[in-house]
Amino acid sequence: MLESLTGLGLATSAGLNAYIPLMAIGLLARYSDLITLPSNWAWMENGWTLTIVAVLLAIEFVADKIPMLDHVNDVIQTFIRPTAGGLAFGAASSSETVTVTDPGSFFTSHQWVPIVVGGAISLGVHGMKAAARPVINATTVGVGAPIVSTIEDFFSVALSVLAIVFPLIVLLFVLLIFVSFGWLMRRRKRRKEEKAAAKWAAAQGYRPAP
Repeated sequence: MLESLTGLGLATSAGLNAYIPLMAIGLLARYSDLITLPSNWAWMENGWTLTIVAVLLAIEFVADKIPMLDHVNDVIQTFIRPTAGGLAFGAASSSETVTVTDPGSFFTSHQWVPIVVGGAISLGVHGMKAAARPVINATTVGVGAPIVSTIEDFFSVALSVLAIVFPLIVLLFVLLIFVSFGWLMRRRKRRKEEKAAAKWAAAQGYRPAP
């Protein structure tokens, strides 16, 4: 069961930033004993793989913090983040970590299942992120983009590390992400209703009391 929580955390992290969980897995596997990748996933800790992921991470780190460009980046990432989430979940489900000593037992004989599950989770989180960003940009005139993006990066790093070291706390982080998204969508709905009411009042010739 713990490997599923590890996979959940990494896949959720990939939905926020595709490259952070891949970087976390590769670096921790290469330079620590916190995670041990099986031979078929060893390419994730290869030096060339880490270099390529680091370059892509740097590009997204900048692009995601610039209004309008962040929207273009989200469109492109619609294909990349679910793939990264599937890879992260797949690696986690078959890797031995400090908390998982019997990897793969949760997905016995169905190696494709964690990859599909991870992709679906990442796609869902990516969808929430992509839907929330235009609202944030509109309500803050673009000022909120770099702030929110930095917070998302922090959550992605924290989730990636905690998913490997302390997977039980992953549920708290995932819940916080969903609660934050729900609050933002309710706020968006309320603002739309207020604007619609103001337009209706203007059309009827009403003016708000001074």
